[in-house]
Amino acid sequence: MDLTELNQIVSRGEDSQHQFKEDVRNGDSLAAEIVAFSNSRGGKIFIGVSNQGNLVGLQSKDVDRINQLISNSATQHVRSPVAVQTENISIDSKRVVIVVTVPEGIDKPYFDNLGVIWLKCGADKRRVNSKEELRRLFQEVDLIHADEVPTKADMKALNSTLLSEFLNKYYHETLPETNTKKLQILENMNLASKQHLNLAGLLLFAARPQLFKPEFIIKAVSYAGTTIADQYLDSEDFEGPLSVVFNGALAFIMRNLRKIQKGKGVNTIGTPEIPQIVFEELLVNALIHRDYFITAPIRLFVFEDRIEIINPGNLPDHLTIEKIRAGNSIQRNPILASFTAKGILPYRGLGTGVRRALQDWPQIQFIDDREGCQFVSIVERIKVHKSSKIMSKGAPKMQISTRNAPLNAPLNAPLNASLNDLQMKILKIVRSNPQVSYIELTEQLGKDRSTIMRNLQKMKDLGVIRRSGSKKTGYWEINS
Repeated sequence: MDLTELNQIVSRGEDSQHQFKEDVRNGDSLAAEIVAFSNSRGGKIFIGVSNQGNLVGLQSKDVDRINQLISNSATQHVRSPVAVQTENISIDSKRVVIVVTVPEGIDKPYFDNLGVIWLKCGADKRRVNSKEELRRLFQEVDLIHADEVPTKADMKALNSTLLSEFLNKYYHETLPETNTKKLQILENMNLASKQHLNLAGLLLFAARPQLFKPEFIIKAVSYAGTTIADQYLDSEDFEGPLSVVFNGALAFIMRNLRKIQKGKGVNTIGTPEIPQIVFEELLVNALIHRDYFITAPIRLFVFEDRIEIINPGNLPDHLTIEKIRAGNSIQRNPILASFTAKGILPYRGLGTGVRRALQDWPQIQFIDDREGCQFVSIVERIKVHKSSKIMSKGAPKMQISTRNAPLNAPLNAPLNASLNDLQMKILKIVRSNPQVSYIELTEQLGKDRSTIMRNLQKMKDLGVIRRSGSKKTGYWEINS
């Protein structure tokens, strides 16, 4: 790294992978930062840079002291020891900035000297305070999976008919009559242990899983307009085993879609405006890959211009939107995924769901909301021209990949013309207050968080705005 690159990084401010410190004298405090980076995705600590981003630098007399402190903190104040790397960047003839590179850990979770587990949270760090957070951390490093965690459901909760049909169809075997033998079969299939169903067994083959896990449902609502309102057109909660939840949610979407003629006769039923396979793939992904350590429902919203599927839990590990578009996949719930492959739900190959959905309907956006701990799939609908009531596909939509438009794209007339009314209002607020937060935007515009984030993401993809700096001290830049 040279001085030019250092200035570029510092000018963007602190974030989840870049931490500034003017000086360090406390080994425990430095160890906590190293632990947070190791338990997250790694990062760099810049020593000799103030919180405001000024290159204060370190005198030569301080360099040896700080390097020794770094070594002691990374080896003696962290469990397990972390192999950090340091680099000295000269900012003038007498001062340097020490850059400490902390890799993502391969032996998570890491603890500080007091036994505290730290995680990065934006530009800051926070303690792991709950059992659920610790479980998610173990899940990330493949030490535990939510679908194998035992539940309180015993054999009385089992839907024997559902299990019998599966055994007959897939294994060509009949279900034994006694609970002891049923339990043995379930244990052999990794669906139960110690006379209780695990979460996978509960969700797949229990008669009423929501008696034990009431939040693991899909809540669906259809609205007349483009925002959440007090009045709705259709609403339903889908409970039961996964196959029942899937079929119910899919039917809800399909009955709320418009039908188009597509050259068929007047007396024909018509074709759904969006192919059914698109929602089959997205719903399977939602049910199989959601984070079941988060006790929240999957939310399904049908709006006039789009369908949103909001899934608890952001993308796991190193998975990104670009990677899932390319067909990469990480099995957060391997037992559920394996039974999906056996025909419990529609299955067309591991890692192919998103790609297949995009092939049949490219107008899909994805938001990996790490701050809100959720993943959102947004399927844009065919536009209806109110004047003529004729349905037609609009111009191709920008996808949510940053490759669609450079961040430094100019804010020219065509880009302005492509912004909707809400995005123009956002632009006006950002122009007058570059430090405006997401929460302030939702309050000023009277919109929900999902709507604001979706429109901000579109504006980013168009190259109209970009976010710089940390969560606390960051600001919006308008590309003009």
